[in-house]
Amino acid sequence: QVQLVESGGGLVQAGGSLRLSCAASRTIFSLSNMGWYRQAPGKQRELVARILRTSGIANYADSVKGRFTISRDSTKNTVYLQMNSLKPEDTAVYYCNAQTPPTMTDYWGQGTQVTVSS
Repeated sequence: QVQLVESGGGLVQAGGSLRLSCAASRTIFSLSNMGWYRQAPGKQRELVARILRTSGIANYADSVKGRFTISRDSTKNTVYLQMNSLKPEDTAVYYCNAQTPPTMTDYWGQGTQVTVSS
């Protein structure tokens, strides 16, 4: 059963913008802290941004602070990642993540490719 479905990836020039979307099942979305991770070729998967379910507080990797914004829309069970001022080093597969307290069970989307050309 598919729980998280990402969309919005693609090819963009450096300095451009993209918005990723992740549609979640209502149950998962209502219970989880939502986040975005990315994995570049030959590198480990890393946290890009996370937004807490209860407070709405967001935190970001240092490499994307000031450029990326995570948000969630409870009416649509969707989390977004607005990516501005993209750099070639942002090129990666981006994965949506839902982490459900208290067990911190992880759910993952299938990933969406973001490619930033120089």
